[in-house]
Amino acid sequence: CIHLYRIPISETFAIVSEFSAGSVQFDFRNSIMSDSEQEKKKKSKTSKSSSDDAASGKTYEDRVKAVNVISQPLASKKSTKKAHKLVKKAAQAKIIRRGVKEVVKGLRKGEQGLAILAGDIYPLDVYSFLPILLEEKNVPYIFVPSKQDLGAAACTKRPTSVVLVKTKKDFEAQDLYDALTKEAKEYNPIGL
Repeated sequence: CIHLYRIPISETFAIVSEFSAGSVQFDFRNSIMSDSEQEKKKKSKTSKSSSDDAASGKTYEDRVKAVNVISQPLASKKSTKKAHKLVKKAAQAKIIRRGVKEVVKGLRKGEQGLAILAGDIYPLDVYSFLPILLEEKNVPYIFVPSKQDLGAAACTKRPTSVVLVKTKKDFEAQDLYDALTKEAKEYNPIGL
């Protein structure tokens, strides 16, 4: 019985040809994992991707401390989770606009929906005009504390400052959309 570990292929052929008359057993432990090792690997991957808070090490309260001055209405912890879930489902359904330029372009074209803005954007000049533009276009908006989490929910690797979830019939997360839109409309600074 011969065990081969990390031997170059050219050398393995030489060894196999030398022992071709006898029984040769190969043991490739680095390339083949047992069932328990595969389960451990899967669990570690799912635990990393499922909890955004644990991966970055910051809690909701820590993120709220980093928001800027204009972040009103700021979503509660529960509403923030709902917003991220809504953005993720909308990104999968491709009814989303990501980033300041795309959102402004969509608003100028007359698209309606729910705008979700990140509260930790500095400098403020990057998107300080957006709440006013959204109010003029009668589009409800809400702030979430973190641009990293908003970008991750929007299925991008980059942090995202603003997301516009467009309205669509037969959307699977319509209940989330309606709940967040209702919450965003409750805060109305100009009383429309």
